[in-house]
Amino acid sequence: MPQANLKLSAHDRQVLDSIFNPLELTSTCGDVSVPADVTELVDVEPQTEATKASRELELEAVYLTEQGQLEQALKKFDDALELAPNRASVLNNRAQALRLVKRDEDALSDLNQAIELANEQLKTKCHAHCQRGILYRKLDNLEAARKDFEVAAQLGSKFAREQLVEINPFAALCNQMLRQAFNQLK
Repeated sequence: MPQANLKLSAHDRQVLDSIFNPLELTSTCGDVSVPADVTELVDVEPQTEATKASRELELEAVYLTEQGQLEQALKKFDDALELAPNRASVLNNRAQALRLVKRDEDALSDLNQAIELANEQLKTKCHAHCQRGILYRKLDNLEAARKDFEVAAQLGSKFAREQLVEINPFAALCNQMLRQAFNQLK
């Protein structure tokens, strides 16, 4: 199939650029080295007995959540937080269970606290920003969602980058322009 020469205006190139590079348009983070993926991020936590016990309870709670035993899971998350109240990971995971039982305000509170506490827990911080961004989207607060997805994308989340493209106000315009360009090729 022969390739057509499409001549795009500067405005068209700017719109396309804003869609395919959403962080270039709105990010306030400047020149940040973005990891290839969230899997490169790690959580740094003190290795105390309380932290280890809290982590075990958290894993049990996650398993219960996956099994649909949400009330038991929430109790385990509470127990994990009693042992180590500043573990952002527990708050982030409990927020997921709270969302599943339709307690969005409580989930939002946990996510806010998790993000605040996750200074050296970059993986948890990234996941909490993604989860809060999703919750903000559900609550129709796209500006807050965008901010959370930008932070998570800067931390390396591919999911967050995809969400930014989805909620980008120029996406609809780009789709229309691309349809017009392809129709002109016919």
